[in-house]
Amino acid sequence: MRISDKWQQYRIIDCTSSEKLEMWGEHLLIRPDPQVIWKTERKTPLWDKAEAHYHRSEKGGGKWEYKKRLPESWNIEYSLGIGETLKFRISPTGFKHTGLFPEQAVNWEFMSQLIKERTANGKSVNVLNLFAYTGGATLACLAGGASVVHVDASKGMVSWARENAALSGLSAKPCRWIVDDCEKFVMREIRRGNHYDAIIMDPPSYGRGPSGEVWTMEEHIYELVEKCAGLLTEKPLFFLLNSYTTGLSASSTAYILHETVKDRFESITADEIGIPVEKGFVLPCGSSAIAQQR
Repeated sequence: MRISDKWQQYRIIDCTSSEKLEMWGEHLLIRPDPQVIWKTERKTPLWDKAEAHYHRSEKGGGKWEYKKRLPESWNIEYSLGIGETLKFRISPTGFKHTGLFPEQAVNWEFMSQLIKERTANGKSVNVLNLFAYTGGATLACLAGGASVVHVDASKGMVSWARENAALSGLSAKPCRWIVDDCEKFVMREIRRGNHYDAIIMDPPSYGRGPSGEVWTMEEHIYELVEKCAGLLTEKPLFFLLNSYTTGLSASSTAYILHETVKDRFESITADEIGIPVEKGFVLPCGSSAIAQQR
């Protein structure tokens, strides 16, 4: 497992009975997590001091219960190993999320370091970030010296990502912010003859495009990766494929990369990613498959 263990302003304090207790900067939240299948005793009195608690509904979705008044949003930061600091706006949303997946920090480290090594040798790196959400991976790549095309179907998420770029002092870096269905954008890029040195895909298990298009990981991911293979340069730097789908193993996503892009890369690896829990072990938070040059 690859672990995101370098956070200073985020931590999981405890987790049990399908919930996790998290500190986001100075604010303590309780959120559901399907990976937390154990039912241990709560190991800290901080559970009773949480400022907000997201409750799932039996009918789907859910809502926040606020124990005290929270600000509408606040900022936290993450220091990359390359010496750059990323800043993010955090805000509890109606879908339990806060605008950031902190387990992805281990991938931010990988990408920013690899990009910095190549750009330090005078080579350019052009990155395509699909399902790019609020821009954690985009900011890491920009900080490393890459140019980025950031694509997400949600206008609100792209605006949030641009705000995070501004907070991080990266607004002047070369980035195109695109609101579009990822598959449609990829098809247009193929027709245009555009190519990328690195591709990042962070697809949801289930989602809808701007015109109501239904996306499911199991049904659509292979064909999309296969199409993206046509966008790679002759000697690309990496292809990173994330998965949050419960039951879909890291080996499955690695197999997809093996069948679609193995001729362009020297190695393909796959692992769970996770975050350490202060009162326990490590909480798994999905997986990543990576094709890269050694």
